[in-house]
Amino acid sequence: MPLPLVIINPSSASGSTGDAWPGVASDLRSEFGSFQTAFTKVRGDAAAIANDAARKGVKLIIACGGDGTVSEVANGILSSGKDAELGILPSGTGGDFRRSLEIPSAGRAAARVLREGKTRRIDVGRISFRDHNGVEAMRYFVGVASCGMSTKVIQHVKAGGPDWLPANTPKWLGGRIAFGTSLLRTAMRSEATRLLVQLDDAHERHLLVTNLVIANARYFGGGMKIAPDAKLTDGKFDVVGVGDLGAMKIFTSAPRVYFGSHLSLPQVSHALARKVTVRPAERGADVDLEVDGELPGKLPATFQIIPEALRVRCM
Repeated sequence: MPLPLVIINPSSASGSTGDAWPGVASDLRSEFGSFQTAFTKVRGDAAAIANDAARKGVKLIIACGGDGTVSEVANGILSSGKDAELGILPSGTGGDFRRSLEIPSAGRAAARVLREGKTRRIDVGRISFRDHNGVEAMRYFVGVASCGMSTKVIQHVKAGGPDWLPANTPKWLGGRIAFGTSLLRTAMRSEATRLLVQLDDAHERHLLVTNLVIANARYFGGGMKIAPDAKLTDGKFDVVGVGDLGAMKIFTSAPRVYFGSHLSLPQVSHALARKVTVRPAERGADVDLEVDGELPGKLPATFQIIPEALRVRCM
């Protein structure tokens, strides 16, 4: 039987994953045992490598990187049609999906989960949308998809985020600060987005939102507990709409989003759905889409839950 495969994205966490890999590999080898490796070079490599490995009979495929790398590896496994299992060695700016699975961020502890953890079947989301060239596309997501202000926050974080952080800032804190400061900066410049949203077979509704979130997992944005009630095994999305709060209300409400107490705000709506369709309310409007921390395209989009589609090694 082929050895477990670790797919490493050396560019994640601003390149620190590549620098840290020798130490991570040592921890993994001592805690977990033998494995094979593959390093990504460009976006899309992790999905292609995982797809090929699953087709060749690799039973455990481990993503070493951030949420984007984890999502790519999951996409590769799911598109292969094989029942390979996803493992996670966290190393990235956000680390939101591993939070929902309660996988520790420290390499040695995460390696111990890979050795001693249990296999769970979790739901995944499948999304149909238009890529940046206007071509119809499809992909899977394991965590959260969104549109609105979150896409501008992601753009700012990927452009470098705050440049005043010391080089020795802990990874988990640096990611949270990067997302948090980008959120506040974006709030000063963003306008609410007008959307037409349909949940399952209900009538389409016109919403004015700061952000709309279709959540399979609980966290996004570097630790924001945006969907505190989301479950990875309930066969439903948690759909959270954050209304037109305005910059000052966003500032004062930000701590509630991190702690997951924002659902009680009158400007926040929450619903469960197996299928969600979203399109711009204004003809010709350009509305970007965020999926597992990446920006793959634009609305219109249709989100469908696929129950128990992916095997994951976790606590």
